[in-house]
Amino acid sequence: MARTLYDLAAADDKRRFSPYCWRIKMALAHKELEVETVPWRFTEKDVIAFSGQGRVPVLVDGDKVVADSWAIANELEDRYPDRKSLFGDVSAHSPTLFVANWVDGVLQPAIAQFILADIYAHLHEKDKVYFRESREKRVGTTLEKFCADREERLVQFRTTVLAPLRLALGSKPFLGGTGPTYADYAVFGAFQWARATSPFKLLEPNDPVAAWRERMLDLYGGLARNSVDYPV
Repeated sequence: MARTLYDLAAADDKRRFSPYCWRIKMALAHKELEVETVPWRFTEKDVIAFSGQGRVPVLVDGDKVVADSWAIANELEDRYPDRKSLFGDVSAHSPTLFVANWVDGVLQPAIAQFILADIYAHLHEKDKVYFRESREKRVGTTLEKFCADREERLVQFRTTVLAPLRLALGSKPFLGGTGPTYADYAVFGAFQWARATSPFKLLEPNDPVAAWRERMLDLYGGLARNSVDYPV
């Protein structure tokens, strides 16, 4: 069965940076499902108009079209119950949604203050006006001012924002325990978003979160590690 994933790209087709698309690429690899990824850009709304909305990821799986990373994850779980579960078991579904919401509401906004200006520098020319206008309206200032003094904010990010993640990992190699689950992919997508677009170092080498990220980068034959990104 042919599968196609519309995947956010920078000016370079190979630089894929959507945190939500990374969640799904890791989820598909977890399920051992092959997929063709199609580079897509912010202003190409017409290309995915068939999905009924204007954002990626959009997965076309045979005759099924699904948008939104959480909806896609649930569709993969329901459509391929014979493949390894993305959630571990039924009881983990709600906690996984909590993790995904924490990433959306806390982790990604915190990372954005370090990388938004760097993302802009990588965009295709046709996306730059849209990105600047939409993001500056969202954050209430210019991209450059929003990311200014990021070195001074780094300590608080490392000690406060990442504290719950560090505690959750504890002595486990993954948030899912001995192996990764969708909770890991939701968090990892945020770090891959940064790694794909910015040389700014978010993590200290001795941080347990950095060790976890290394394990995530190695999964599935180095799927994420081998993408077009900055060294961690």
